Amino acid sequence: MQKHKCGWCVGDSLYESYHDTEWGVPLHDERLLFEFLVLETFQAGLSWITILRKRENFRIAFDNFDYKTVAKYTDTKKEELLQNAGIIRNKLKVNSAISNAQNFIKIQKEFGSFDAYIWGFVNGEPIQNNWSNYKDSPATTEMSDKISKDLKKRGFKFVGSTVIYAFMQAIGMVNDHETGCFRHNEV
Repeated sequence: MQKHKCGWCVGDSLYESYHDTEWGVPLHDERLLFEFLVLETFQAGLSWITILRKRENFRIAFDNFDYKTVAKYTDTKKEELLQNAGIIRNKLKVNSAISNAQNFIKIQKEFGSFDAYIWGFVNGEPIQNNWSNYKDSPATTEMSDKISKDLKKRGFKFVGSTVIYAFMQAIGMVNDHETGCFRHNEV
């Protein structure tokens, strides 16, 4: 018997795998937090499946999302990224990945970790929502507005409230699995 899944992922094996194993699971690994932050910023204006299909290319292109390495990227590396057909070749987004890595490190120095900073907004506990249909979940919330504003104040780019809410969903700060989805109670 097949388990019920959130409607947004059904029908695409890559989407379903991501949904079943990663989406909404509370995440506290610094490298993975940076990975999702970069992927969500590149996703702005595009569909998430587009990013998922290019995820391995992004990992290779961005040195497995080693934020310390990304923070030191040179103009030569930027040009290399802009020529890489395997990723989204948007100059502003490439530049933002580099500056966001630098700001990510600044937050680590200030708060001890990016994890402590980002999860501090929800006191370390995921927000548990109860949507019967994924279409009922919002694109932004007061919390995503607050985080977005704070990140922008710290110099981050491409971190509007919609991007931040998607980031919160991805890293499990908010559980937006449909109540009928087998993952809702698991995460």
